[in-house]
Amino acid sequence: MSEKIRWGILGCGKIANKFASDLRLVADAELTAIASRSGEKVKVFADTYRPGKVFDNYEALVSCPDVDAIYVATPHGLHYEHVMLCLEHGKAVLCEKAFALNLAQAREMIELARRKGVFLMEAFWTRFLPHYKKVTEMIEAGKLGQIRMIQADFGFRAPEPKPQRLYDPQLGGGSLLDIGIYPVFIAQSILGKPTQVHAMITPYETGVDEQCVITMKFADGALAVLSSTFAVDTPVEAMIAGTEGRIVIRNRFHNAQATAELIVGRQGPLPITFEQEDGFGYQYEARHVNECLKAGLTESPIMTHGETLMLMETLDRIRRSCDLRYDCDV
Repeated sequence: MSEKIRWGILGCGKIANKFASDLRLVADAELTAIASRSGEKVKVFADTYRPGKVFDNYEALVSCPDVDAIYVATPHGLHYEHVMLCLEHGKAVLCEKAFALNLAQAREMIELARRKGVFLMEAFWTRFLPHYKKVTEMIEAGKLGQIRMIQADFGFRAPEPKPQRLYDPQLGGGSLLDIGIYPVFIAQSILGKPTQVHAMITPYETGVDEQCVITMKFADGALAVLSSTFAVDTPVEAMIAGTEGRIVIRNRFHNAQATAELIVGRQGPLPITFEQEDGFGYQYEARHVNECLKAGLTESPIMTHGETLMLMETLDRIRRSCDLRYDCDV
């Protein structure tokens, strides 16, 4: 493998643009190729980021010998198809969340990666962000005592006209897989696999969930109350409460611009400090993938296949709880 990891990006939407921008902050990475089936999007993308190769189809990208790793940035309803295509051609893959539409798809994707001996990781960027790493270190050090309650929300009022990717069931539309996945992730990453899951939704006319509220119980008795919505703006904050204090991660709790504060007893909020870089925050996960590839790993030791499968299993349980289904669930 060359000194620099040569990246390709599959899809040229909003997140792909942010990832490409942050890839410039990764010293041992270069954007080698991009591919999109939208001629207008790929032209604008190419003019902005100047990759060496530009393709108007995904088959050409995955067949390119000059690409080491591919970031899959298409809507999550297409992740299964696109990740399988990359893996079949032996390309390392960083797949944007939600990793797949259901657990069955996720298992197939991971099984193929293991059979091929190819690196595959879910692009759950929050896991690698400085503020989140600092918060988890404090929790693991016992700063909050025993965690008993987590509350997290993610909501915004969808613009008009309604974006297709948010409401089309064929693209995996709905608030749960698009943004509700973040509250679910933070609860599970701290408390583990829930023993009980209950959910209610407000369905949109297309059949997907416009709003979703989830309650979870864990083996030690801890509880989580989580929500997602496209109907209204919400604080987009996370509160982690333990027997010795609580941490509040302010708006937006999942991204690189978030701030966090510690509250103990009657003391006022104490800001939690951490180092922060310029950029959107996608450079951290890209650096980690580069490290894994250079070490010859096929699975991240931080965002493991097991964690991705546990997350997908819980998302399936949430959807079953409120009778929310996709065609691929059959």
